[in-house]
Amino acid sequence: MKKYFAELFGTFWLVFGGCGSAIFAAGFPELGIGFVGVSLAFGFTVLTMAYAVGHISGGHFNPAVSFGLWAGGKFSTKELIPYIIFQLIGAILAAAVLFLIVSGKSGFESVGGFAANGYGALSPDKYSMQSAFIAEFILTLFFLLIILGSTNERAPKGFAPIAIGLGLTLIHLISIPITNTSVNPARSMSQALFAGGEYLTQSWLFWVAPIAGALVAGCIHRVLFENE
Repeated sequence: MKKYFAELFGTFWLVFGGCGSAIFAAGFPELGIGFVGVSLAFGFTVLTMAYAVGHISGGHFNPAVSFGLWAGGKFSTKELIPYIIFQLIGAILAAAVLFLIVSGKSGFESVGGFAANGYGALSPDKYSMQSAFIAEFILTLFFLLIILGSTNERAPKGFAPIAIGLGLTLIHLISIPITNTSVNPARSMSQALFAGGEYLTQSWLFWVAPIAGALVAGCIHRVLFENE
């Protein structure tokens, strides 16, 4: 169970730190951290927990990563569902804590967007479903290529969390205006559950596109790079 709880705590920190920065700090009057700050926050969550518990569970913290590693031959089929379950539990617990905090603000009426992901009218800059799908697919594909490449036995030892954290930061810098950046179905699901409405009905895209991108990346790495 140690590796499952490592995934739970790692995913909790990713959602709490990344989405928390967007909810509480991104738009704070005059002193807000903005898109760059939120992007760094997501990168820092993965970097810190990869060093903290990555040696226990592999540091997935993301169902798409688990699928991508499985497709790349780096993760067993029997562990796939338990990992995803504990990732979802961690993400939902983090969203619940964020809700408890934000609901304690003076004048609270609703959570609003709650850092949830969306397309069309729910996209930060009103990008279409097609644009959102393409962005999430491509960005997750390259995220998995970064993960698979940096954790390869021939890569420099000990630096993988840095590459992965910076990769996730770059991904957010690119795509926050498009979808509010998912590349992680657990992160999307947890926020959509509390934001509700169309955010919940649109959540399918943030399962399908990241997982599809991850599967393709796993196959690419396995076929083109693994035996080089």
